[in-house]
Amino acid sequence: MKLKLPEGDFKAYLFDCDGTIADSMPLHYIAWKSVLAEWSCEFEEKLFYAWGGMPVVEIISTLNERNGLAMPVIEIQRRKEELFYENLPKLRAVPEVLEHIHARHGEIPFAVVSGSTQDSVRASLRSLNLLDRFETLVCAGDYKRGKPHPEPFLMAAERLGIEPEHCLVFEDTQMGIDAATAAGMASVRVPAPWERDRAELAEAAVGNL
Repeated sequence: MKLKLPEGDFKAYLFDCDGTIADSMPLHYIAWKSVLAEWSCEFEEKLFYAWGGMPVVEIISTLNERNGLAMPVIEIQRRKEELFYENLPKLRAVPEVLEHIHARHGEIPFAVVSGSTQDSVRASLRSLNLLDRFETLVCAGDYKRGKPHPEPFLMAAERLGIEPEHCLVFEDTQMGIDAATAAGMASVRVPAPWERDRAELAEAAVGNL
């Protein structure tokens, strides 16, 4: 399937990482489930995807509040990321987004704007041989207020020296789309893995008619 971009004279592309550039959300979820199981902490897949873009420490703190737990935030974060790194050899790029990275690289600047840590984002992009495509990475710890607040996207635009109205955001979550809109930026939504699978099946069915 193809991503339909909005019309506009875009001078920079801003990408979320997990679920947008990298098809990493299933790998992250496996890591979450493994770590949280030791605390008998439920984390439904639907909620996991709804919280896409939320910083890891915020996810753990919120799960603690919701479940009356006292999981050690930094320890859980460290172990969750270690498990994710173990699965990095399985990581693949989202082809619909990769197409646009290849098409415009060298013409306009790119940034990654993520709720994941700098180490996690760099590890994912390095695994995909894409790290050198991005002029800047805005990650958890760089900003005070995460998505859906516009601060992360505005920070990326400022680093690139591009006005917000000339930035196009690629995002896979509503939280990220809301942040882009609040920043005054146009956006394109990247479908979730199951939506892409359905689209591919539909296209294959039409092709066989």
